[in-house]
Amino acid sequence: MCGIVGYVGKRDAIPVLVEGLHRLEYRGYDSAGLAVLRRGRLAVTKTAGRVADLREKIAGREKATGKATGKAPPGKGAVPGKGAVKSTVGIGHTRWATHGEPNETNAHPHTDSAGRIAVVHNGIIENADQLREQLTASGVRLVSDTDTEALAHLIAAELAAGDTAGDTAGDATADAAGGDVALEDAVVRVLAAVEGAYGLVVLDVAHPDQLVVARNGSPIVLGLGENEMFVASDVAALVRYTRQVIYLEDGEAATIRASDFHTTSLNGAAGASAEKTPTMVDADAGDYELGEFADYMSKEIHEQPDALRRALMGRLDERFATARLGGISLDARQLRGIRQVKFLGCGSAYYAGLIGAQLVEELARIPADAEPASEFRYRSPVVDPDTLYVAVSQSGETSDTLMAVQELKRKGGQVMGAVNVVGSAIGRECGHGIFLHAGPEVAVASTKALTNMAANFALLALLMGRVRDLSAASGERIVAGLRNLPGQVSRILAAESEIAAVAHRFAGADHMFFIGRVRGWPVAREGAQKLKEISYVHAEAYQAGELKHGPLALISPGMPSVVIVPSDDLVAKNISTIEQIRARGGPVIAVTSASVPDGLADAVITVPRAEPELEPILFNVPLQILAYHAAAKLGRDIDKPRNLAKSVTVE
Repeated sequence: MCGIVGYVGKRDAIPVLVEGLHRLEYRGYDSAGLAVLRRGRLAVTKTAGRVADLREKIAGREKATGKATGKAPPGKGAVPGKGAVKSTVGIGHTRWATHGEPNETNAHPHTDSAGRIAVVHNGIIENADQLREQLTASGVRLVSDTDTEALAHLIAAELAAGDTAGDTAGDATADAAGGDVALEDAVVRVLAAVEGAYGLVVLDVAHPDQLVVARNGSPIVLGLGENEMFVASDVAALVRYTRQVIYLEDGEAATIRASDFHTTSLNGAAGASAEKTPTMVDADAGDYELGEFADYMSKEIHEQPDALRRALMGRLDERFATARLGGISLDARQLRGIRQVKFLGCGSAYYAGLIGAQLVEELARIPADAEPASEFRYRSPVVDPDTLYVAVSQSGETSDTLMAVQELKRKGGQVMGAVNVVGSAIGRECGHGIFLHAGPEVAVASTKALTNMAANFALLALLMGRVRDLSAASGERIVAGLRNLPGQVSRILAAESEIAAVAHRFAGADHMFFIGRVRGWPVAREGAQKLKEISYVHAEAYQAGELKHGPLALISPGMPSVVIVPSDDLVAKNISTIEQIRARGGPVIAVTSASVPDGLADAVITVPRAEPELEPILFNVPLQILAYHAAAKLGRDIDKPRNLAKSVTVE
């Protein structure tokens, strides 16, 4: 959630910043803004709207002042006209409101009273009320309701105090390096009094050749160019310009200039930039283009066969009927020493963990479960050294999951990551784990990353099973089943029009049930999540056996139920569930790989039959398509559902 972009170099900063913000729209936001240096002064433009609104506002302002001509292409910034003053340093932001309503005043960047400092910030300052009270008591007039504005005033005050000290000392200024690190020093001193999470970038009129950035609990990545530097909260904003990046660690600050950068710790210990080895991003600008698709969710649904092939490539060992997962750094003896597996994630990652837990119990025959990471760290969990904890996150930056990992490490837990972004905070914190290989995922609703999570957990379960009691014959069956998954997903996608017709038929419902039993239960939960988050239709998931213990009271002709019917030994019981719902007048959509009686359900969505343990991976796909087309029928903004964000980096 929220997005940060910064630039210092030789280009006109405005198009770079606006393009970067456009690339970060998928993270979720309610306002946007940027600040650049022009003729030694801050030029700030903000809007309580989309990046497109910001782009038009900039273009209108430039045209009104005679500084720009022409129109910008979609997603690009204003085009400087003849005689325009080029701004070569600036910062931009898309805001997801935490303090204060979403309006232009509360939008970032925020500045101090004199217009010297501009700040963009992701995260939450927990002692913001105290800091704001101190500023008000000292005579500062605060104009916004945000926590971030306090940072701008505090940094400006720290710099002013340093300037006063330098004047008092004559030529022996407080900054022995001639002013180059004065801004960084001021930022570090201010952050020493700040409690909470932040990723921030600071621009100072008095230091026009540099930006200062800092990170504590919210992602910040530096992009290295040729005589130019970039900063962002996500590599999506950078890959158009560079694939060489540096990930800041928590507790680090950095000063970036066009020609170089250096880092320091927030406790004052300086670090040499040579110690930071650039990482090559495994993505390019084309990965973030829509191509033939109307939106990213549709694009990513259709990318699932290829994403699965990447996840399985080189990881299936047919000779020994097992899986290869070198990234987990556990040999056979260590795997045999694991007595329990617990998956930790949030939202769809949690539901994928539920699928993973079932796979581990079925194939490895050891206890496994999943838990929301947001609950785990607050309940003072008992951490067992013989338990393997798997932290699941598409972005690798999910705050609740990262905090759970840190809690586990403090208590000596054995934890590994399952992430889709190399160099992400969870991946670095865990030190080992599984890379999902889903490719960049832009839509807020997770599709291909969810599918790859479940497929990777099947590989983990197969590996753990084969070092225990899973027979070679059973291993061969699972290996063959995994190889078949990409083609089976393609068959589901080929039936999209039929699934869309079902979605259109029931899109007008105000409420829907998703019903599953055992293997179908996590699928039902994820299906309800998809429908509610992008269509805004109220949806709830229930275990089939629990219907008669309360939820049946809600069944009516206006309450459709989506019932998951895998081809396992529970088909008869799931058919009985459908009959109970139909007997009470409830419409039923059966999603099934089994043979069900004609006329049993009001609509049937057929899924290819697979190995029973693997069928939950397939069942997610038609539910994604169902939710997508219901949302499209209702005219929703599918890629940017209201009130939600792709990467949740605050509590």
